[in-house]
Amino acid sequence: MVSPRALPQIGGDPPGTDPEPNGRASVARTALRASGPLLAVLVLLAVLALSIGVGAKALSPAQVWHGLVDRDSPDYAVVHAMRLPRTLLGLLAGAALGLAGGLMQALTRNPLADPGLLGINAGASAAVVTATSLLGVATFDGYVWFALAGSAAVAVLVYAVGGGGAATPARLALAGSALNAALYSYVSAVMLLDTDSLDKMRFWTVGSLADARSGTVVKVLPFIAAGLLLALALARPLNALALGDDAARALGARPELVRGAAILAVTLLCGAATAACGPIVFVGLMVPHLVRALTGPDLRRLLLYCALLAPVLLLGSDVLGRVLGRPGELQVGVVTAVLGGPFFLYFARRGKVARI
Repeated sequence: MVSPRALPQIGGDPPGTDPEPNGRASVARTALRASGPLLAVLVLLAVLALSIGVGAKALSPAQVWHGLVDRDSPDYAVVHAMRLPRTLLGLLAGAALGLAGGLMQALTRNPLADPGLLGINAGASAAVVTATSLLGVATFDGYVWFALAGSAAVAVLVYAVGGGGAATPARLALAGSALNAALYSYVSAVMLLDTDSLDKMRFWTVGSLADARSGTVVKVLPFIAAGLLLALALARPLNALALGDDAARALGARPELVRGAAILAVTLLCGAATAACGPIVFVGLMVPHLVRALTGPDLRRLLLYCALLAPVLLLGSDVLGRVLGRPGELQVGVVTAVLGGPFFLYFARRGKVARI
């Protein structure tokens, strides 16, 4: 006679198992996904407040508040003329670089894709330096168009040199690295031969938010807003494109149009951000990887988180540079390079660069 304990338990859990831990984990994941955007917004607001409150001149929270709302406050000029524009520009540039990095990684299926590593920022920099040195362009209104043209030209060139439709992550990285080195050599040569350009752009070329002005924020906003809206609109088609061109067409996407629109979005985002604050590297590389651990590969969620959390990294690096460099400051491009270098080496050594 068979013991009842030896019989399989139909419709129940196997003996000795407890479904509670899996249930708790599922509830925790669901709660995290539901509250994630709100938490990201709260973190962003905290970093925005920190960016406005920390600077070369020590101000108490009460002084910062009065500087924001009271025109008669002695700190009004410091907050409104320097810290607020700097913070807003960091918000816009961070969102632009994070979104551009997420788009490029999805478009090229290359986890090492980044506007800095693939030469997009270098193209904008070369165009701006040329406009400044050879054509005498000295305002954002003038050289933003050169930055956009330089970004677009290099994006297309890297894609073509890397093999076009047959491009692999390794070939794209090699093509971008070669163009990046050549363009920055050109930038250095022009600035060394033209001392006026060197004086004007020595901080800009390492990436800086220190010269932010309210006029610059207003002028850069339309370009970044257009790129941001286009990037978010491309999330669903790019999800389909990740399945392959044939599957994407079956789902109603047009691969050539999607790729062209993605390159346009990257051009708007990188060109405008680079024109406003110079070439800043690794933001577009680090943030999508950190976010992907929370969101998975779904670009609808990933790009939203990139837009919220990339400014956290950029503004946090800027605040860190102000604190560490007192009584002067370290430019934000230097800080992101120091933070991003070890991250890049760690990820490259994990052996997962061939897929995303």
